[in-house]
Amino acid sequence: MKRKIVLTCAVTGDGPIHPRYPDYPVTPEQIAGACIEAAKAGASVVHIHGRNPATGLGDRSPEVFGDIVDLVRKQDSNVLINLTTGMGATFVPEPANEAAAHPTTDIGTAGDRVGHVRDLKPQLCTLDATTMNLEGGIAGAPDCIFMNTPGKLRDMAELIRSAKVKPEIEVFNPGDILLARRLIEHRHLDEPPLFQICLGVKWSAPADARTLIYMKDLLPANAIWSAFGISRWQMEVVALSTILGGHCRVGLEDNIYLERGVFATNGQLVERACRIIRDLGCEVATPDEAREILGVF
Repeated sequence: MKRKIVLTCAVTGDGPIHPRYPDYPVTPEQIAGACIEAAKAGASVVHIHGRNPATGLGDRSPEVFGDIVDLVRKQDSNVLINLTTGMGATFVPEPANEAAAHPTTDIGTAGDRVGHVRDLKPQLCTLDATTMNLEGGIAGAPDCIFMNTPGKLRDMAELIRSAKVKPEIEVFNPGDILLARRLIEHRHLDEPPLFQICLGVKWSAPADARTLIYMKDLLPANAIWSAFGISRWQMEVVALSTILGGHCRVGLEDNIYLERGVFATNGQLVERACRIIRDLGCEVATPDEAREILGVF
């Protein structure tokens, strides 16, 4: 029997939009439509961020998430939904006085960041076990820190558990895995854990085979794991993760190109990932098969 691969499509992040990309998903209707497109192309799971319909900027309001999830469920009640909890973790220091917060800082409480998960009850949500530098420069944005302290992660993990949602633990560096293992050892996260290894983000772990093997080997023995690479490494990591026994993620959040200079859609990225997975002797899991693999309902 061929091994089943859970394929996630991250349809839109919350970062700046390429100014020349046509029709990037922004409104709840567009983001939900992107989810349905990805599901029809073969994705097992759709990973969702919110955006302000008027400005296109990231928006973590419960209303925006609620509108997106309602629309997805009305059109496809079977695809698994994975909601981000990463929004509300951006500390932007004032360039001239880094002890002070720039007005664009967005730091939410654990309750703020998990509230939409509690209300909407998706099958999955992310838990970013990392603190890392993010470089500014886009539209004059200053440098910032994606900040998730151990105490905040502990509190979020407990809230996610109380909502009966499975956390997907996102790790960007080897030390993130060690922090997550401590949360598991202290019983803030249930077993078996689900990890997403995130590669190629600037100033974090590079997207190459040696790094993926090293980080995979740091995971708990019973972990379920997936991996993705951003930008030009997206499909390479699909292949590497499949070969190494993991699951996969693609989507416009991580990469907007099919090839140099050619913009992709979520559906096209999912189709290409499905082809790679099949060519390597595996099959993409249906949503029902993904539920069984991940232990969610």
